[in-house]
Amino acid sequence: MKVVLLERVEKLGAIGDVVSVKDGFARNFLLPRQKALRATGANLKVFEAQRAQIEARNAQARADAERAGGKLDGKSYVLIRQAGDSGQLYGSVSARDIADAIREDNGRVERSQVVLNTPIKALGVYDVKVRLHPEVVITVKVNVARSQDEADRQARGENVIASQFEEDRQFSADAASDLLEGGAGQAMEDDAY
Repeated sequence: MKVVLLERVEKLGAIGDVVSVKDGFARNFLLPRQKALRATGANLKVFEAQRAQIEARNAQARADAERAGGKLDGKSYVLIRQAGDSGQLYGSVSARDIADAIREDNGRVERSQVVLNTPIKALGVYDVKVRLHPEVVITVKVNVARSQDEADRQARGENVIASQFEEDRQFSADAASDLLEGGAGQAMEDDAY
């Protein structure tokens, strides 16, 4: 099906482009969301008559998105989640969780604007893209941790999982050396004499 685009659509085209798309994509996505019109003679005439208004509306929406994006771009959000010793989360962090965290900080973001190809399933700091407008994409940092202290350590660049394993290994080594130096077996030898 041929459609004329009413706004920029990623990997498809810009305003006014006549493109050929699959029927289902046009019927289920582009047309209901008013991102395109069928490319009929009548619709092309209507589009050309309203082109200036459509472009002005798009420019205004883009300017609003850039203004809102300026406040959010590069900000960091901490999400506290439960996780196992290996750093795997017991659940996952989805686009909805990230949008909720941004909204709590007085940002205006919908879940559909958060670009998250796969859910986050491990502790760490992640760069997440937020598409505020088809032409405005910002990046926010999402710090997924088990506690605020751990989040602060991760924000400084520390790998908390590796340092936890190192602390556990050091504790085990200290305990083993205590045993060898006369901890557990020493008392039994003294009683035997």
